[in-house]
Amino acid sequence: MFSQVKLMTYNIKYANENDAENSWSYRKDWITSQIKFYEPDIFGVQEALQVQIDYFSEHMPNYKHIGVGRDDGMKKGEYSAIFYNSEKFKVLKNNTFWLNETPTKIKKGWDAALPRICTYGLFENKKTGEKFWYFNTHFDHVGVKARQESAKLIFEKITELNTQDYPVVLSGDFNLMPDTKSIQYLSEQMIDTKGAADLVFGPEGTYNGFNFSEPVTRRIDYVFLSNNGFQVKKYAVLSDSKDLKYPSDHLPVMVELE
Repeated sequence: MFSQVKLMTYNIKYANENDAENSWSYRKDWITSQIKFYEPDIFGVQEALQVQIDYFSEHMPNYKHIGVGRDDGMKKGEYSAIFYNSEKFKVLKNNTFWLNETPTKIKKGWDAALPRICTYGLFENKKTGEKFWYFNTHFDHVGVKARQESAKLIFEKITELNTQDYPVVLSGDFNLMPDTKSIQYLSEQMIDTKGAADLVFGPEGTYNGFNFSEPVTRRIDYVFLSNNGFQVKKYAVLSDSKDLKYPSDHLPVMVELE
């Protein structure tokens, strides 16, 4: 059994000041406090722009991050960054690849509307020496073929990199419901943490669309796990709200691994 790891995936909604009361300026303190409260050891974000990466880095200095912007491979466009508690973990390897036919090239893939990426790192627990891979991604919201091919590409990349058979975590906003082919494919290759958890808590869905008046039923954010090493102790979709508002248009998913 591994040492405990608390992990979160969170689509934080890109910083758009045209979102009225859901604009980043209204949400940034709240979403930061939420993450601080739950204290994940490591968390993957989606849709994070540089201004959001910088804000988290400034206000949560115990977390370092890996990742790049998808538009230029540096700081432009959305990140699928991974933040980690630098007191607990160190990064041995990390990189980002694009979800397309030539993953080293910055471009859209297949029928995707936008360029999409996957950021990954090999992490080592400083105290125990335990190692695991963490992959974090955001699939296209339009391209059906792009989502199918992205799932295959990521699993191929995991297989290619994980020559030492370390545990692997894959998280993200997949823009897919559980009954779709790509999610079923990933669930066959890996473990959907919700189904494996000893304790499950929170709503079924993860996408709220900032709509507080309806149940959250669309489950499109996931945490998958390889079937070696970690056990899933807890799985939760965190539906925190304030004044009939959510901190993002997605709810974060949090898992406790051991």
